[in-house]
Amino acid sequence: MTSRSGIPASMTVNEAIRRFPGTVAVFNAFGVDACCGGAASIEEAARRDGADVAELLAALRAAAAETEVSA
Repeated sequence: MTSRSGIPASMTVNEAIRRFPGTVAVFNAFGVDACCGGAASIEEAARRDGADVAELLAALRAAAAETEVSA
């Protein structure tokens, strides 16, 4: 699976960080709570924390392309 399709909006924040460690900086940059709110899906977390879902996903996918960890 490629990292572009590897981060759907339905993936939890925790799973994204586990698989793609470089995404933690993206969540921080967008003001998305990646600690206590990590059990939420990326879409839910973005909406909750006021981040644009499409922009967040684009940035996450770019970061993931550089930092994927094998399962």
